[in-house]
Amino acid sequence: MSAFQIPGFQERQQAAARARSAALAKYKARLPVDESVLAERTARRVAREKAEAEKKAAARRAREAAARAKEEAVEAKREQVRQAAVAAEAVVKAERDAEVQARADAKAKKREERLLWTEEDRKAARDARYAARKARRAR
Repeated sequence: MSAFQIPGFQERQQAAARARSAALAKYKARLPVDESVLAERTARRVAREKAEAEKKAAARRAREAAARAKEEAVEAKREQVRQAAVAAEAVVKAERDAEVQARADAKAKKREERLLWTEEDRKAARDARYAARKARRAR
């Protein structure tokens, strides 16, 4: 059994020339393309490309509409949150104002009552404060 021989340069050139001539013969042996068939293929290809382009455009429009709707929903939610925050802030401010007013009213009422106290009432209040202080220290 003989060993494998690496082909030389001329052998490679001849093999390439044979392959080229075989490809050329195969190309020349093909039947000529009819113009009507070629026009029909072209029309089908153009119609297919047009349909694909329309489909892509419709999908893009649908995506854009969905994104727009989502952004509008997010903006509406933000507006709701903003309005809720403003309302909550108004409630807190009203509560704070009411509390301040109640304190001021209580302080004014207490001041008016103290003006009406007699010496015995002042002494009783002083004794009550003293007793309360003693009770706190006793704990």
